Amino acid sequence: MQIDERGRVFPVLDRKEFDVPLVNETAEDRIWRTEVAPFMAGLPGTAREIWQYGFTKMLNNAIDHSSGTRVRIVMERTAADARVTLVDDGEAIFRKIAKETQLDDERHAILELAKGKLTTDPEKHTGEGIFFTSRLFDRFALLSHGVFFPDDEATREYCIERTGAISAGFVIDGTAVFLELSNDTEKTTKGVFDEYTADGDYEFSKTVVPVRLTRYGDEALLSRSQAKRLLARLDRFKTVVLDFEGVEWIGQGFADELFRVFVRRHPNVEIVPVNENPQVRSMIRRAQAA
Repeated sequence: MQIDERGRVFPVLDRKEFDVPLVNETAEDRIWRTEVAPFMAGLPGTAREIWQYGFTKMLNNAIDHSSGTRVRIVMERTAADARVTLVDDGEAIFRKIAKETQLDDERHAILELAKGKLTTDPEKHTGEGIFFTSRLFDRFALLSHGVFFPDDEATREYCIERTGAISAGFVIDGTAVFLELSNDTEKTTKGVFDEYTADGDYEFSKTVVPVRLTRYGDEALLSRSQAKRLLARLDRFKTVVLDFEGVEWIGQGFADELFRVFVRRHPNVEIVPVNENPQVRSMIRRAQAA
């Protein structure tokens, strides 16, 4: 049963659950064509296109990266939306990223995923799948060994709730992916891709990074080391939007590293702060004027 933001209740009209073996012979496009597309029949073309992109990207990630043996897929439809959950029994995604990219903590992987262009296998992947899937869907979440992406209270509640859709007997040792999309979505794959590419250029050149993901818990963002963690790999983009929503204040060293030191070292990268409160804005301007 689904309850929307206006309190309307939408019962589940259809549900399907099946397992897919994670072997080299498994092709995500075939699973989409034989299992998922028929389940999504009747949806508008824009919604089906988003579902095809997101589902095949997430299943391919499990095939290529999880080192698991199977993935359980649970699909549900209501009159308002559709939801798909994929759970593999492989290596936890945040643990794998932290290990193969030499991060100090699994939680650092959340910040890196939010930036985009992160992959543990650059010969086969560009690191764009999770980034664009997370922005195409109304709701996107990852759960892996108690670590959540995005890392916020609403996502945690959602992950716990949706995990209940998995049949008894399937132990979540690997990674759970949650996708949810309104049946009458106004989003389009082209519109979302265009939002993160330069005019006349098909390169993934723009990213939006939630600054709050840099911190642990309620700690303040004060140090240059925190800023450097936030800035890692951002020189790969032409435009970086730093979203300060949920950040009450920042320290002088943190601001200076972002808006003076990095800008001088990378003049071709545009840093754009958004959603900053007056205290944060004042510290940013101080750093820019230094």
